[in-house]
Amino acid sequence: VQLVESGGGLVQPGGSLRLSCAASGFTFSNYRMSWHRQAPGKAREWVATISDRGRTITYADSVKGRFTISRDNAVNTGYLQMNSLKPEDTAVYYCQIPSRDLWGQGTQVTVSS
Repeated sequence: VQLVESGGGLVQPGGSLRLSCAASGFTFSNYRMSWHRQAPGKAREWVATISDRGRTITYADSVKGRFTISRDNAVNTGYLQMNSLKPEDTAVYYCQIPSRDLWGQGTQVTVSS
């Protein structure tokens, strides 16, 4: 049972990245999924949540209009499309299955010129 994030990296302000979260060992389509992030020296922050079938989506105010959460249950993968990135988006990004308290290992996103 695990979640594995990928897609992080270094990007300039205003740029885009798409993070992926590959699930294995459980029935991914039965669970809502969340993305969180943790910047250096700060508490972990919730970013977005998508319901099991993708019909209900919520975002933190700090990313609303710039980030898009989605999922493809056929390939057991969740996504976070991040556009118009800002330096304050720099953090380690984690995906989570809340009801199982299951977390991935995280992927680093750095926004810098």
